[in-house]
Amino acid sequence: MKSFIKQNQISIFFLLLLFVLIGCGPSAEELAAVDYTPLSRGDWELSSPAEEGLDSELVDKLYYNAAELETLYGLLVVKNGRLIAEDYFNEGSIDELFDRASATKSFTSALVGIALEEGCLTSVNQKMIDFFPEFANQISDPRKAQITIRDMLQMRSGYPDEEYTPPYMEILYESNNWHHVPHLVDFPLTSDPGTNFQYSNLTSHLLAVIVARSCETDLRSFSQEHLFAPMGAAVGDWYPDADNYNLGGMGIFVSARDMAKFGQTFLNSGKYNGQQVIPASWVTDSLQRFSEGIRRGGESRYGSFRDLGYGYQWWSAKVGDHHFSYAAGHGGNYIILLPDLDMVIVTTADPMHGVFGSESWQHEGAINNLVGAFIKSLPDD
Repeated sequence: MKSFIKQNQISIFFLLLLFVLIGCGPSAEELAAVDYTPLSRGDWELSSPAEEGLDSELVDKLYYNAAELETLYGLLVVKNGRLIAEDYFNEGSIDELFDRASATKSFTSALVGIALEEGCLTSVNQKMIDFFPEFANQISDPRKAQITIRDMLQMRSGYPDEEYTPPYMEILYESNNWHHVPHLVDFPLTSDPGTNFQYSNLTSHLLAVIVARSCETDLRSFSQEHLFAPMGAAVGDWYPDADNYNLGGMGIFVSARDMAKFGQTFLNSGKYNGQQVIPASWVTDSLQRFSEGIRRGGESRYGSFRDLGYGYQWWSAKVGDHHFSYAAGHGGNYIILLPDLDMVIVTTADPMHGVFGSESWQHEGAINNLVGAFIKSLPDD
């Protein structure tokens, strides 16, 4: 009996110790030392969490925890259209430009909408193959002739999810020239167009080529003139394929502040400083949930994000009571739109080129969980 009591006492001691350790967070002094005051550069109206009605302690904890992450480059919070918090870590800086990985897809989608507004494209019902006549006679699967721009925007083209359909990811990444366009012929369809959600990097790249061909320009120049310049922003480098088409699914170089401007433009129904940069109807369509209940790679891959959906190259999810849309790039490059809070959150991170699975997710997941915990802590406005 005495042995049993002693064992229970030991167990209770370790449980109490565990609760204490879990409950230990940063001290008031440590939180007070955290500085995320944005630098005044004239490109953003600045404010503070308290001035925008946000509990400063929640933001203090966010940035305190952010400093512990090994691959996070930048973290910005915009509230009510004002930049209220900003800091950079590791290799990040206010001027840092690096590949934002698959967050590129959301920029590509916006450019499709602008191309429609400019008259380069006539409808999302136009067929993919009409923009690639040189390959029309090489296609053996008649279903490919039925793929529309709308199917492609929704990731319902029928092309495979390369990461989960060997060997297609290896084909994309082992090719030094990134010559994607001919893959519209040799990559098979694994579902009928317009039916199943399948996350396809090839599909996003073909969308970019369609915009470039239909508008008779390169995507980087088109984006600078019609998207970035009206926002007072700038696109940096943008990786090209072997034919000098800018990649539609990855490879855009944009600063964290300009990512936030893009997010704020979407939050404002396509307007920036009163100018309609992206058609409001396009913003609405882009942020719809055409696919729901997505389990790509399992829920653990998305950390604290739940109830995944997909629009026009934009993801959507839920954390706690908050629903949001987001652009997502490998490694933890996020642009998160929280319309119920009038908030944009941006993270920039190491895109971890060529690193996948658990090796990359331990870092991206840490960023995901950091942001998710912050979102969950926010009260309803």
